[in-house]
Amino acid sequence: MMRLLMFAALLVTVHCKELFKGHQVLQIIPKNDAQLAFLKDLEDVLEFELDFWKGVTAVSCPVHVRAPFQFLQLLKRMLKRKDISYVTMIDDLQAVLDEEQKEIELFARSLKPKNTDSFNYSRYHKLSEIYSFQDMLVAENPNLVSKIVIGQSYEARPLSVLKFSTGGTNRRAIWIDTGIHAREWITQASGIWFAKKIVTDYGRDPILTDILNGMDILLEIVTNPDGYEYTHSTNRLWRKSRKPNPRSNCIGVDLNRNWDSGFGGPGASSNPCSETYHGPRAHSESEVKSIVDFVKTHGNIKAFISIHAYSQLLLYPYGHTRNPAKDQTELDSLAQKAVKDLASLYGTRYRYGSIISTIYQASGGSIDWAYDQGIKYSYTFELRDTGRHGFLLPSSQIIPTSEETWLALEAIMDRTLKDPF
Repeated sequence: MMRLLMFAALLVTVHCKELFKGHQVLQIIPKNDAQLAFLKDLEDVLEFELDFWKGVTAVSCPVHVRAPFQFLQLLKRMLKRKDISYVTMIDDLQAVLDEEQKEIELFARSLKPKNTDSFNYSRYHKLSEIYSFQDMLVAENPNLVSKIVIGQSYEARPLSVLKFSTGGTNRRAIWIDTGIHAREWITQASGIWFAKKIVTDYGRDPILTDILNGMDILLEIVTNPDGYEYTHSTNRLWRKSRKPNPRSNCIGVDLNRNWDSGFGGPGASSNPCSETYHGPRAHSESEVKSIVDFVKTHGNIKAFISIHAYSQLLLYPYGHTRNPAKDQTELDSLAQKAVKDLASLYGTRYRYGSIISTIYQASGGSIDWAYDQGIKYSYTFELRDTGRHGFLLPSSQIIPTSEETWLALEAIMDRTLKDPF
């Protein structure tokens, strides 16, 4: 009887995994205002189940959209009628996901790492493996790393922050978070690599050594653990949190629209079924509120860096308003240096600028909130690539992405250290 129950549970697990057979990802380029307006309207038609990987911004700017099989031909006919050109970026989405899953399963059958030196940094990891990595890192480096649990997710998972510190109290600090959007796996993978980089290079890299001798680094690798777990168990392309929404069948909040800075404004949605649903009120989500409370209680955080994917961008406030940040000149100059340093390794090109002028208007974002708290060096990264793979960046790019991003991070942290505030 027990075996029968276990087999039934296995069947349920298998059949619950969402499939994307016949889905395609298209690149669409509007060439005039009428086409742009049509695509903007299409973004709001939730019945078509279109998933805009790269949203509608301006004429001549590419739009990336995942179209489910049942609406794919209708979308193509509509685009043809409007004389809107498109190309297919991913022809068979499920085939790409199947290859990714094969690699994950193959890796899962290998021996578990005994320490962080034997940990595989060139593969995507499940949540339990990330938690195990964090605990090993702390155990191996007790004089440099500690783990702080700042709260719980909706599904009662710990919200853990790694604190890298050489000692002292009430020291200035740099905040870095990855994985606020669950499906952006390259960010969590990069966060793991950053953590190992810090403990490996302290005492060897003079810039990092100076930074840690003068400041703490706070790193939250899995900011949205419920969503991340769900991307592995059920829906690889899940973006939001996993908290149910009252009076709606749709689950989750976009955690990067839930902050109290322009909350509820343009660039966020009041529809719980939207990928950019902002939630019922600012800081309503425990994953956001935990960071807010921690930052305010700490009181001495001088840089706030949130890492996303994709598009190869380095962005600073504001996203919810066109009013320039009072430190815009310095933020822009530092961003220019950071992307230059990043490009020096592999030639990867990033654009930089304020969120609203570089990509689109987005209200309720963490970077705007952090800046409004007086944290001058507030930045968002959008990592590789520019759309060829989108959210499904091959694992072969994890280490190169992390290596080049670290150079930009180090430039921002070094400037923060040297700021006399």
